[in-house]
Amino acid sequence: MTTVQTTDFQPYVHPSAWRATDLRKDLAWRIQLTPEHNRELRQALAHARAQGIDIPALDAAQFPLPSLAPTLAALRLELMEGRGFCLIKGLVIADLAPRDAALIYWGIGRHLGTPMAQNAQGDVLGHVTNLGVDFHGDPNTRGYQTPLRLPFHNDLGDIVGLMCLQTAKRGGVSRLVSSTTLYNTVLERRPDLMDVMTGPWYIDRRGENPPHKKPYYVGAFFEYVGQRLFCRYNRTYIQSGQRFEEAPRLTARQVEALDLIDNLCYDPDLQLEMTLEPGDLQFVNNYAVLHSRSSYEDWPEKERRRYLLRLWLNTGLITEMPPSWIDHHDDWKTWELDPRPPIFDLSMRRAELAH
Repeated sequence: MTTVQTTDFQPYVHPSAWRATDLRKDLAWRIQLTPEHNRELRQALAHARAQGIDIPALDAAQFPLPSLAPTLAALRLELMEGRGFCLIKGLVIADLAPRDAALIYWGIGRHLGTPMAQNAQGDVLGHVTNLGVDFHGDPNTRGYQTPLRLPFHNDLGDIVGLMCLQTAKRGGVSRLVSSTTLYNTVLERRPDLMDVMTGPWYIDRRGENPPHKKPYYVGAFFEYVGQRLFCRYNRTYIQSGQRFEEAPRLTARQVEALDLIDNLCYDPDLQLEMTLEPGDLQFVNNYAVLHSRSSYEDWPEKERRRYLLRLWLNTGLITEMPPSWIDHHDDWKTWELDPRPPIFDLSMRRAELAH
């Protein structure tokens, strides 16, 4: 495997290079499930329950979707080779317990890829909800455990998926931006910063480094393998990586690059917003799209708190990666040695997700 290193940067021509101004008119990224799809999903749920198969053991064959499977197969390709994201609407979950809604979500996810462990505890299904943790005071907590605004970033795996179970009292708007478009825009406006953005950045592992690895990893914003562009960005983790003495201090040009990316992410012409309602499923290509969320105000009752489920999926379609991506992906291979079934007891979520 060879990572392409070049100073002769060219625009990356790809369907994932979209602008929000275009997609607010073209809603092809929204997929509407039909009553027939819902019946099929309920039948698959009943089949899995009758077989006694649950998360994380359930695979696609054990969650049969005769009419929906071809749509999901096409969606898998669209996510990885096309636009890079979608919103699935119309899944009826109002009468389902969270455990059953989660199994349907897991079954759909298994038709798109193989779930990855998301933390060192081996959780393969993430719970995105307000746990009241101190994100700023504890460098090992995660933003999704709070109601704070989440800056634009991407995660591990080919695809990150979210399923909405409950909405906040107000706020919590999902935001997406094409990192492919960011690359092309930087190349157009500030080509002098491309050497910085393709150079090394020291990124905090936030307390989840395996014993044999450093507490940070090193990677670039933009990296090529062959003809595929990989984009990575998480300013929060770059800044918290500065707590390690061995990490080089950020230079003025690096800070300028960070500011530029942030400004572009929040450009209304580039940033696409969507509100996830109960039953909505969002899937995003981690290499071509960054995601974010606005801050939110939660309901005072704990049982009404904003609550989403998260999947990290490997599709098997990406056969080569930059070495820095491989290094970070190796972390979850350690995490997944003992995958943990999800915990749905509200009182136990803090213990489950604490890092």
